[in-house]
Amino acid sequence: MNPSLATKTKLTITRCVGEKKEPASGDSDIFTVMLNPSTISHAHAIDYSTGSSKGGQSKTPLGKLSDESKFTAYKPEKVSFELMLDGSGVVEAEDDVSTQVSNLKNIVYDYDGDEHEPCVVEIVWKDFAFKCRLDSMSIDYTLFKPDGSPIRAKVKLAFSSYMSNEEESLQAKRSSPDLTHHVVVRAGDTLPQLCHRIYKDSRYYVAVAKFNNLNTFRFLEPGTQLRFPPLRQP
Repeated sequence: MNPSLATKTKLTITRCVGEKKEPASGDSDIFTVMLNPSTISHAHAIDYSTGSSKGGQSKTPLGKLSDESKFTAYKPEKVSFELMLDGSGVVEAEDDVSTQVSNLKNIVYDYDGDEHEPCVVEIVWKDFAFKCRLDSMSIDYTLFKPDGSPIRAKVKLAFSSYMSNEEESLQAKRSSPDLTHHVVVRAGDTLPQLCHRIYKDSRYYVAVAKFNNLNTFRFLEPGTQLRFPPLRQP
């Protein structure tokens, strides 16, 4: 997304509720920014392991510079940006800066007693939508009234992506044998074929059949959900 294209749309941060973490619709559940951020940082990262040591001893053969990096997992995506809150009158605002900060904290930072954790929120700005949890929030007050009341503040926010276990199972596109996979059987699928797709080895079909308590592996009923456990590490 190019932030410069979103000048007519205000960024919103909405509290998500319920088991499916759907955005709430109450006025107190939505924070609409006064001024859109000038930039948004959206970071992606991947974990790799080399398996270069076991039991404190290196497994790298003598003379080899390094081990081959192997995919471990996708790290949560990160989004960060800075908001300007103003109560000086330069920009029209319904609430003073202290109230704006309080409203924002109530959505992204405060503890949810029902869920026993900070709220999941959804950030939306034009075509950009990001479901996440707060990592950090830093507030710099930069302008004050004579009595000390803040009338301008910069708020730095950082979030990590959120995905439920169900969403992760449905959306996973990984092929690592070190992860548990959930597969919905389609017409024509066979257990050896599915094992080859996930483990790169069809010979695991007997173990997978036992793991899923299948009476037979010769016929898989379409729509059946199978679990493919991670391979044991040597």
